[in-house]
Amino acid sequence: MARKCEVCGKGKTYGNKISFSNRKNRRGWSPNIKSVRAIVDGSTRRIKVCTRCIRSGYVERAL
Repeated sequence: MARKCEVCGKGKTYGNKISFSNRKNRRGWSPNIKSVRAIVDGSTRRIKVCTRCIRSGYVERAL
């Protein structure tokens, strides 16, 4: 179960944590993934979607 958006494919990104003394350590950022009931190909399914796709209207929510 990867933390990846099933609509746009957004996943974990990596970079550096930089301290006040400018030391660098590797760290990761996870996207804000929500499990929603959506209409996919005419049927209701639970999919993992990032909040950006939900807000932008790329997902048709099922009630």
